[in-house]
Amino acid sequence: METNPLKITELVLRDAHQSLLATRMKTEDMLPIAEKLDQVGFFSLEMWGGATFDTCIRFLNEDPWERARVLKKKMPKTPFQMLLRGQNAVGYRHYADDIVERFVKQSVEVGINIFRIFDALNDFRNIETAVNTVKKCGETVEGCISYTVSPVHNMDLYIKMGKDLESMGSDILCIKDMAGLLTPDVTKMLITELKKNIKLPIHLHTHATTGLVGMNMQCAIDAGVDMVDTAISTLSMGTSHYATECIVAALKGTPRDTGLDLNLLEEINDYFKEVKKNYSEFESDFKGVDINILKSQIPGGMISNMENQLKEQNSIDKLEEVLKEVPRVRKDMGYPPLVTPTSQIVGSQATLNVLTGERYKIITKETRQCVMGNYGRLPAPIDEELLTKVAGDKKVTDCRPADLLEPEWEGVCKELGDKYTSEEDRLTYALFEKVALKFFETRGKPLPEKPVAAKSTPASSPAGKAPAAAQGGSSIYQVRVNGKDFTVEVAMGGSGTMAPAPAAAPAAAPAPAAPTGGGGSPLTAPLPGSIFSMKCNVGDAVNEGDTVLVMESMKMESEVKAHQAGTIQSILVKEGDNVQTGDQLVIIG
Repeated sequence: METNPLKITELVLRDAHQSLLATRMKTEDMLPIAEKLDQVGFFSLEMWGGATFDTCIRFLNEDPWERARVLKKKMPKTPFQMLLRGQNAVGYRHYADDIVERFVKQSVEVGINIFRIFDALNDFRNIETAVNTVKKCGETVEGCISYTVSPVHNMDLYIKMGKDLESMGSDILCIKDMAGLLTPDVTKMLITELKKNIKLPIHLHTHATTGLVGMNMQCAIDAGVDMVDTAISTLSMGTSHYATECIVAALKGTPRDTGLDLNLLEEINDYFKEVKKNYSEFESDFKGVDINILKSQIPGGMISNMENQLKEQNSIDKLEEVLKEVPRVRKDMGYPPLVTPTSQIVGSQATLNVLTGERYKIITKETRQCVMGNYGRLPAPIDEELLTKVAGDKKVTDCRPADLLEPEWEGVCKELGDKYTSEEDRLTYALFEKVALKFFETRGKPLPEKPVAAKSTPASSPAGKAPAAAQGGSSIYQVRVNGKDFTVEVAMGGSGTMAPAPAAAPAAAPAPAAPTGGGGSPLTAPLPGSIFSMKCNVGDAVNEGDTVLVMESMKMESEVKAHQAGTIQSILVKEGDNVQTGDQLVIIG
């Protein structure tokens, strides 16, 4: 019997926990099982890229470069794989070629062997620099087709993409089905046709969100797929991936037998079963099957993010409305595939459209950049009304966007001076400037411990201020218990101490704050987030519609514009402050 073992890429250290646990798994929870993972004989282990870099420095106080280094020491045999967003590297904008080249070289230095490289728009001009640099470093390029469904995406287009990636120098072709949109028949046809037309090994990456993943996997295997992505069972299914053990068990004794040891996989799974308990607060409420994803096309890691964004707004009840708005925004923007960063761009814009009650009342900086062609060529024409609103009479970019960027490395070195001089720190800063500087200050120091039982924060009140008293001497609080949010009303007792109100009450809408500063009118935050940059000073004259500051929310930047003409009388926030919807930002008189 002729055998053709199916190769397995294990995702437990990256996409599995990114999809299920908001990417929060710490390196300390990976190291104890690393040697066992190394013994399995996986084709590769995906453990870097995607959102891990951002999450390490933003939330975990961990150095992502060090994570790769220490894991490699424990796992010298198994090739390490990362997800690289082409010209975006692991960030959310296009970086100059010199940054991308240095990032790839340093990634090789810390142990990355296989680079899965994609562009969110399938504009392969945006992956040329990354592909060429990986080839120069002597490592493996896995060129990606970002799979999506739309009126302009079809089999002929995907075959052309496969040929293009082969001619660019890819060593492996990856079908990246980030939202789990494949169906069994399409999977079989796609693998079969690509096999006929290109000579590269084919690697399938797909999510379990729609519940079709097992059938899709079997169809891919029957059609001769060479490698598949799976996740150890504890961190599989839902918005994650098919279970590693299921594939191994299903193929035992067949010509595609993986040769992997189920007993060893069981030991590894037992370990992660315990680890998962540490991250219960980050688990998405989505744990089953949602066939409606075939309509909204929202990828695995995006659903839990949307839930969190809406919870911050006390608007989780609007989730269904947002899910319906996503495909409308996607159509308006020319049917981009929904994968980072376009998934965040489209998802955040859809969320803003719903929360503000008016489509495109606030347009994020990233939506504007995407519509203007600065992320690359969109697959289909953009809605005329949206294009006019964003572009006006400006010309849309039609060249490779990175051709418009000046080299950045020299400026990074100048800005940091002699403070952070290592290649890795400078790259971290180049990719995530403000987040990196905060991280450098806290690196190596223990983060404050979280309260064990419950943490209460004022609902709908400015950061750092006491909650406004609700009617009758009570206050509204958001309380988190075991990872779940509850809104409670706390009433004042007769002695001036807090006493529980008779019953939980719905969160009150923030009351309009009285203007301060000489009768001026307050400009308030249109959404929750942080102050990214100030664009005005006290005494500046502004016209209605002028940008006075930029907020960062949902990893996107949104310009906040003056609601009236006048003079900036006072500024009530500074860069880095966290604010809630309705908080006063500046006073215009």
